Amino acid sequence: MSASPPATIQPTTRRVPLWDNARWITVTLVVVGHAILKLIAESDSAYAMYLFIYAFHVPIFVAVSGYFAKSGPPGMRQLQRLLTDIVFPYVIFETIWTCVRWLLGGKFNLDYSTASWTLWFLLALIIWRITLPYLVMLRYPLLISIILSISSGYIDSIDSTFTLSRTIGLFPFFVFGWKLRQWQITDRWLQLRTADIWKWRAGALALLTTVYLLISLNIGPLRTLKMRQFLLYDDSYSAFGYTQFWAGGVRLAFIFLAFALIVAFLLLMPRRATWFTPFGSATMYIYLLHSFVLFPLRETGVLDGPQPAWALPGMIALSVIISVVLSLTPVRNVVRPFVEPRARWLFRPTAATPTGTIVLPQRDRK
Repeated sequence: MSASPPATIQPTTRRVPLWDNARWITVTLVVVGHAILKLIAESDSAYAMYLFIYAFHVPIFVAVSGYFAKSGPPGMRQLQRLLTDIVFPYVIFETIWTCVRWLLGGKFNLDYSTASWTLWFLLALIIWRITLPYLVMLRYPLLISIILSISSGYIDSIDSTFTLSRTIGLFPFFVFGWKLRQWQITDRWLQLRTADIWKWRAGALALLTTVYLLISLNIGPLRTLKMRQFLLYDDSYSAFGYTQFWAGGVRLAFIFLAFALIVAFLLLMPRRATWFTPFGSATMYIYLLHSFVLFPLRETGVLDGPQPAWALPGMIALSVIISVVLSLTPVRNVVRPFVEPRARWLFRPTAATPTGTIVLPQRDRK
């Protein structure tokens, strides 16, 4: 009698602290960017901070998503995760925001083709994940994504419908994140000697500091030239006054600047576990829920007009507190059905039959 084959041991996925640290700090910067938005009209310091954050925080958020994206043909489990992790939360929270607007006196207009406030990222993520396996079949996927991004800015019909403007505009950062994994950046970085690490970090800090200082020293021209609109990737160039043929060159410059800032940001991330490392698994909770906390501040006008000097550091501190609180286990347990709906009842117990296979009912098999 032959010996029974050994049981297959399923490999466990080990979370890398570097990426959890990057996730949490990035989503906290997202909260900060939204929190200080109302201050930028009257405060140059707030506007400088806003431009600095927006130069890289959304690109790094997208790049981290691309780093963990699968580029092979999707399996059944992967397709289910696409639904439960992205599609279902989008439908749930878009419905909630529609109800909120209706309760505040607006019309009940449930339109899933137009994302509310922060929900654009979920729509874009759906498209990016579906598109990536096809794109990487081609040569030079990063170059192609950059060309698509620049070209889309010249087409006025590419707008916020299904968040296509941002989806195409920010696509290079998703592909760049995927390329970072192909280049095995994590393994190479974790294997560096401590002395080499600090050299790289010094360069990264110098780059980030230089960019912030350049923004601060030129805040007037940057405001006049509407550079903020280039960093949002949500409109065609002509929509904010750039009808010149070279407008795409400005976007290209910002794309390459963001690539450099993404790498600099990652170089500064702690490689070891920290007090906030466990919060890295809560980024979607923070992203989807922080807008409900900031919504009253945004809509009541409490931050409109000139504000005291402490308003900017106060909003930054509030953003960090919001990010920490929304990362806590009790909060996540309460809202998990909305953020991570399993919806097991919706899925069939067995996989569908392969394409081209006809399964006859039991009575017809005789």
